[in-house]
Amino acid sequence: MAQKYFTVTWDQLHRDSKLLAWRLLERGPWAGIVAITRGGLIPAAIIARELECRVIETVSVVTYDEEKKGEPRVVKAPVAAGDGTGWLIVDDLVDTGTTSRVVRSMLPGAYFATVYAKPAGQPLVDTFITEVTQDTWILFPWDTEAQFIAPIAKASK
Repeated sequence: MAQKYFTVTWDQLHRDSKLLAWRLLERGPWAGIVAITRGGLIPAAIIARELECRVIETVSVVTYDEEKKGEPRVVKAPVAAGDGTGWLIVDDLVDTGTTSRVVRSMLPGAYFATVYAKPAGQPLVDTFITEVTQDTWILFPWDTEAQFIAPIAKASK
C-alpha cells in the first residue's frame, strides 16, 4: 500500500490553531504556554495571541530525523513552568505519543493540547482539533514546497 500523506497549508494550520484557541479559552487564564519545539512553535504563537498570553516557554524533545524515528532525548527543558500546574502545553501533532510521554512526565500538572492527533497518541493529550489515521504522514507547511503531485488514483497503483 502506498504511503498516505495529509498536506497542511499555512491557512489551514492558522485556522485549526485558532479553533484550538477557541476550545482553550474557557479553560484559562493560563500561567503560560509551553511550546514543544519545533512543530508546536507556530501553533503556540497563534494560540498565545488569541488567548492574550504573553508568557511562552519551550521544551525540545528530539525523536524524529525527517521520517526516521529514534529514542527521545530532551535537549531543552522548560525552566519557568514548574510541574506545569496552570500551564498549557501546545504541539502541532501527537503521533505515537513518544514526545508527549516525555513532556507529560516533566509537566504532570499541565493541560496538553495539539492541533492534530493520531489514535495512538490521543490518550496522552487533553484536547485536539483534527484526527488523522495512524498510517498518515502529515506534511506541515514548513516541511513542504508547492509542486506537481500525481492524482491519488495514479499514485495508489
